Order: sequence, then structure tokens, then C-alpha cells
Amino acid sequence: MSGKSGALLLIAAALAAAAPPPAPAVTAAVPLQQRVEAKLAEAGAGTRFGLYVLDENGREIVSLLANGRFVPASTTKMFTTSAAFWRLGSLDSPDSTAGASVRLEGQSPGGPDVVLEGHGDARLSSDPACTDDCLATLADAVAAKTRKVRDVVGDDRWFPDERWSPGMSWNNIPTRSGTGVSALTLDDNELRITVSPGANGAPPSVSGAGAGYYAIDNSAVTAAPGGESRLAADRMPGSTLLRLTGTIPAGAKPETLRLGIDDPAHYAAWRLRGLLEARGVKVAGAVSARHRALAPGDDPVARGASPPLRIAEGAALARAVPRPLGEDLAVTSKVSQNLHAELLLRRLGRESGSGSIADGLAAVRAMLAAAAVPRSGFDFSDGSGMSTYNRVSPRAAVTLLRWISRQPWGAAWRSTLPIAGVDGTLANRFKGGPLERRLFAKTGSLNAASGLAGYMVARSGRTLTFAAYANDMPEGVAASKAIDSALELIAAEN
Repeated sequence: MSGKSGALLLIAAALAAAAPPPAPAVTAAVPLQQRVEAKLAEAGAGTRFGLYVLDENGREIVSLLANGRFVPASTTKMFTTSAAFWRLGSLDSPDSTAGASVRLEGQSPGGPDVVLEGHGDARLSSDPACTDDCLATLADAVAAKTRKVRDVVGDDRWFPDERWSPGMSWNNIPTRSGTGVSALTLDDNELRITVSPGANGAPPSVSGAGAGYYAIDNSAVTAAPGGESRLAADRMPGSTLLRLTGTIPAGAKPETLRLGIDDPAHYAAWRLRGLLEARGVKVAGAVSARHRALAPGDDPVARGASPPLRIAEGAALARAVPRPLGEDLAVTSKVSQNLHAELLLRRLGRESGSGSIADGLAAVRAMLAAAAVPRSGFDFSDGSGMSTYNRVSPRAAVTLLRWISRQPWGAAWRSTLPIAGVDGTLANRFKGGPLERRLFAKTGSLNAASGLAGYMVARSGRTLTFAAYANDMPEGVAASKAIDSALELIAAEN
């Protein structure tokens, strides 16, 4: 070996000794966005997901089809209830403007007519155990004034006659989820019938208010003891014929079915007639309803701004006074009460117009404009989310939620939301997991549509604002589980 070659080898050896050992191969960390998308993909093929999450400073954490338009289902209610906080002012006083009233009208040999007038209250009750906002209070007032009346009239002209919103599936109409909307609402516009088993092989017996209001075709059968109850009640929209089918086991507990009502004003008058007769008031005439047809002028786009519609009413004998509206807003959000949300939308419409759906939606749009929500991010046809015409983008929902959090009433509104693992429609979701009691959100579920939007406290203690939607789920796909897993992952990483 030459001296030159030896020197080169020594230099190379010295450099090799001084260099750090080669680093082991390291796989790059998978980005959070990618892992979230993988969680959502666990729902299976076919579902279209949208997800948008921001931190307290407005920094984007996850964005998946943030501008996509989705059927929002009952997350629609958060737009309606927030508009009520924004537009209706104080919500913690007795709701005196909305309570139903009763008056006497005209005179004939058969006595005056009794007119029961509704003003948009959602909570009037005929329950025997009722203690406030009771139909019995109004019946007592009539009985104290006269012992003989002619007709009993239900008057719901405070809102125009729009009992169902555009885009609601007709098959929901006979159910409590799709019951008719009316300014004169009683018992949540639901009829309850109780089905009790008879002898094995015999028809079950039917009782309750619904058994008197509807004509019942009872084709149900009492089955052998020990099986499962498989009762079904069906009714065509507009019909008063209720078909009862299926089986109930002999010896089983009676089962209560809750049914929708097509003409709530008529039902309320029918129920009042029964209470009057129970108080010794003779009713010589019929039960009827007064409605106000939707007129072209009820469309705020067509007529522009105008003062609220005035309806002439006679002097009331008595008026029911509901509890504060804020309490009902909490119920509406917590349990996702469709009828109450629809009545709230129409009440918003009475603030500046006729009380039509269009008037209410104009109020919601005005709020969203104030909140700088992109107009391309929403379209609504109702206030509850039962309409399949509704569309919302995750970005629009998050923009509204962040705006709400900056409003003086923001904390009060947030308190109406279901709490994960605790109450309402979230009572059984996230239970025992890291987001139990740390996520506050409005749920949504409709045909092939699921949604969840609100706030969650991440592992760091920071509050994240989010909106998640799933549409077009194939039959049997539970998209809500995938959404929950994705949100838990996001919270754990922030």
C-alpha cells in the first residue's frame, strides 16, 4: 500500500468515526385529517360525509366537504331556536301573549257559541293532572258564565292554515312526528290510544281519547302469552279511520300508541266540548274549526315588509298563561320536539308578518345574514328538520355556532343543547367515553340523513366548534357511530 493510499484510508476512517450513526427509518405521522376520514370510512361505502371543525381562534382543524350541502335533519332546530333568542327578546317571563283564550260569541235559542282561540302556544294541556296552561281552566270559565251553549269552535287563524311544511314525507303525517301544526295546539297535537290484550285469539280492547275521536278498524289479535307485541296503527292523511293491526300477547301490559292529528283546532274544540259536558254545560250544536287560508300576501318576498297581521277577536272570558318560552326552547332542543319547533318558526313569522312559514324563514334568514353565514350554505323549508328540502353546509352551521357564542344570549342558548351521555337525544351517546359531559350539540336523524353540530371540549381544555353530517346512507348503515368516533379522535388530538 502506498503512503498516499494509506493516508486516504485513514482520513475516510476518521470521517466515518466522527459521523453520527444512520438514523432508523421513520414512517411519517399520518395527518389527523386522514385518520378522521378513515374513521368515517368505517361506516361503509355509499355514505357522503361532511365535517368542519374549528378551534377557539377560528383555526381549521378538520375540513371535509365543508361547503357541501347536506340534508340537516333536526339540526335545523338550532337555526330556529337561535332565531328565537335573537328576535324574541326576554324568554324568562310567563308567555302571556301566546296562551289560548275562550270567549262566547253570538246568541241563539241554543245559547252562544264557545270559541276557543289559539295564539301559537305549544303547551296547552287537557291532562287531568294539569296544573298550569290547562284547558280545564278555560272550560271552568265557560261553565261559570253559562250552562247552555250551541257550537264549540276551534279557531287557529292566528297562523295561516299550513299544517305541514313543504318537503315533509306524507307517511309521517299519521304519526306524532308529523302531526298537524296549528296556532291552536292541545296535548302536543297527539292522540293516545291504549291497547289492552284480551283472551288468546280475541281482539284486544282499545281505550283513551283517540278511541273516541277516530273511528277504529280493530283487526289486531291477542296472541299466545310470552311473545313480543307487534302492534301497528295506520291512517291515510285526511282520514279519521284508524286501522289497528298486529298482535299483542295475552297477559302483556297495555301498550300506548301515540298518533298524529290532521286538524288540531277541531280536536281541541272536540276535547273542550267533553270538558264542558262534564261540568254540566249542555252543548246543543256541533264541533267545528275556523282556519285562515294562506294568501298571496302572506309571502314576505312578494309583499315586502309589512306590520304584523291583526285578527279581530272578541273579549275573552279567560286566557291560559303558559310558562316562560325559554323553558319550552330547552325541551324543543333536548328531545327534538318537531311540533314545538314548527310553532316557534310561525311565531317568528308573526313578529313581522302573518305567521306563515315564509315569514318565519325570512326571520331566520335575517339572523343568518347578521351572523355572516354564507347564503350558499343553507336553504330551509321548515323549522324542525322534517323537510327533505332543507340543506345546510358544515361551514354554515359552524359559522352560526361561533356567532352565537359571541352573543349576550349565547350561553343561555347553549344550555338548551343536549349534553353527551347525560340528557335528551344524546343521553345514550358518548356515554363512558372521553366526550361524556364534554360535548353539547344538536342531533339530527331522518331518512338516510344524520347530523350533529355544536361544541366539544378537547383534551387540552379548549372548546372546539363542529358540524358533522352524513347523507345517502345505505340501509343498515349507522353513520352516527362513525361520526362519534371521528369526533372523539379529534378531541383527543387537540
